[in-house]
Amino acid sequence: MNTLQAARNQVLQQIDQACQQASRATSSVSLLAVSKTHPAEILKEMYKTGQRAFGENYLQEALDKIEALADLDIEWHFIGHVQRNKTKHLAEKFAWVHGVDRLIIAERLSSQREASQAALNICLQVNIDDQDSKDGCAPAEVAELVRQISVLSNLKLRGLMVIPAPNNTQAFFDARQLFDQVKAQHAHPEDWDTLSMGMSGDMTDAIAAGSTMVRVGTALFGARDYSK
Repeated sequence: MNTLQAARNQVLQQIDQACQQASRATSSVSLLAVSKTHPAEILKEMYKTGQRAFGENYLQEALDKIEALADLDIEWHFIGHVQRNKTKHLAEKFAWVHGVDRLIIAERLSSQREASQAALNICLQVNIDDQDSKDGCAPAEVAELVRQISVLSNLKLRGLMVIPAPNNTQAFFDARQLFDQVKAQHAHPEDWDTLSMGMSGDMTDAIAAGSTMVRVGTALFGARDYSK
């Protein structure tokens, strides 16, 4: 068994154990492999282990990988901050965008998504614990943003994405409460199914609180080399 396969198996086992502890079905949590800074060749090897969903933070790096791995059936997620001048590429090339925090960004993504493509899946990024260093809308803004974005024709609004401060376990539960509140009022509750939270160091806590998608990089690929 190669190193990547062993690492992925270990992460999947951790997800399974966390789900058992939370009395949840393992199938209720999906694994997003955060592959930023890792070369396309490594992604191809991870793909061979059965991984299909990959998350990228940097647009140009992601576009290069999408082109290099065009022959693979990869579900590409953009999980970085969304800039207005980058929305066209995101709308054209990705299946998911997690970092939407303003109406103007959603409107641009919807208008730039080709009608021939499936609706672009998006998550609202919420600054759940009011960190100065984090992007995201305020929790109080979510309900109105959901109302406005839900009518955009080429988007499918799937849920929330949060990145709490380290060791702030309560923030995961706050995000779950907000998620449930919105679902109860959502015009399309059947689409509102994704709570993207939890990373290598805190996925167990996130799953206990209700995460449906964990974004894992270091535990799968090892430490990142930002010099490249």
